[in-house]
Amino acid sequence: MEIKFLAPAEAEFADAIYYYNMQSEGLGYEFAAEIKRTIERIIQYPEAWVKLSKRTRRCRTNRFPYGVIYQVRKETLLIVAVMHLSREPQTWKTRLRKEEL
Repeated sequence: MEIKFLAPAEAEFADAIYYYNMQSEGLGYEFAAEIKRTIERIIQYPEAWVKLSKRTRRCRTNRFPYGVIYQVRKETLLIVAVMHLSREPQTWKTRLRKEEL
């Protein structure tokens, strides 16, 4: 399965890695590894996670307060957001056209 990130999701991911590395050396890389494991779980069980809309789901990370918001589109896993779960939970919706929700 091909994995694609929307540009805002990629920026969120990079920003979070930077933030955690600034908190403690190496913590950002641990965060990146946790996101990778979360994406692997999504690929293994794409329909298992919480539905946020007709086509969109969220899988929470185990260690950090983040969720990966995604859609499965044929053979592509589209990462819509890598977001902190306490901040503006609906912002991901602005990244998709209404018919894509």
